[in-house]
Amino acid sequence: MKEKKDWRSRFGFHTTPFTRELAVRQRFRSEAFDEPLHALAHVMSERMSAALIAPSGTGKTVLLRTLIEEHLPEVRYRVQYIKVTNLSKREMCREIAVASGVPPAGSYPSLVRILQERYLSLHDTDGLRLVLILDDAHDLRPEVLGVIRVLTNFEMDSRLVLSVILAGQPPLTDLLRTAALDDVAKRLCHYATLRLLSRTETQAYLEHRATIAGAKTLPFAADSIDAIYEIGRGNLRATDSLALKSLVIAHDQDADVVDPTHVVGARKVLWP
Repeated sequence: MKEKKDWRSRFGFHTTPFTRELAVRQRFRSEAFDEPLHALAHVMSERMSAALIAPSGTGKTVLLRTLIEEHLPEVRYRVQYIKVTNLSKREMCREIAVASGVPPAGSYPSLVRILQERYLSLHDTDGLRLVLILDDAHDLRPEVLGVIRVLTNFEMDSRLVLSVILAGQPPLTDLLRTAALDDVAKRLCHYATLRLLSRTETQAYLEHRATIAGAKTLPFAADSIDAIYEIGRGNLRATDSLALKSLVIAHDQDADVVDPTHVVGARKVLWP
């Protein structure tokens, strides 16, 4: 009995396509991504703070990785990345302290003091620009998000020592509009956003991901690309999941090209 070829080989892939394992240098380049990226890079170069607002699955984490790797070199910047959860003020400061390399012990006021001393040392002695990235900031309680105001206040607000990027989903915008966080919101000089891909961008994205995985041609029929867009609505994560599962289903049905029925089948097993 003839052995069935691996599904990657069938479609000409050298590696598994449409996974999260994507190097920054291989990212999909588009205006929708590059505009907020360059805006955040400029804000960091000016030692200011900003927010990144993006729906789930639109590439927020990839953008932050790209920002760090391409625009915040270690010789000039010290970047601390923290993926937050529902923390208290003291727990937040402990997480930041661990990322800063200082003992995460003591009360909330003492932790704030230790962190500010650490930041001043890195800034004044080592000549580094300090960037604190808080991811999933939409999950923070208002009083915890208020810690940002305290941490960025140096010498009666007369010095720019620490830059902050608050990254989160759209509810973060509403959170920052509350009266309790007015002072925090006013410390942010730019609100960068990521949007869903258009139909044309979705096709370009699929072509790009297929190419970097080794395929010489895109193994999707035109109407299957339309189906992926109609179901995924330009969401990168949904597009990746649909494309990958559709390829596997097409292979299992001994098809050399993905058609709309394979995409519909993928949707059924991904989101029953």
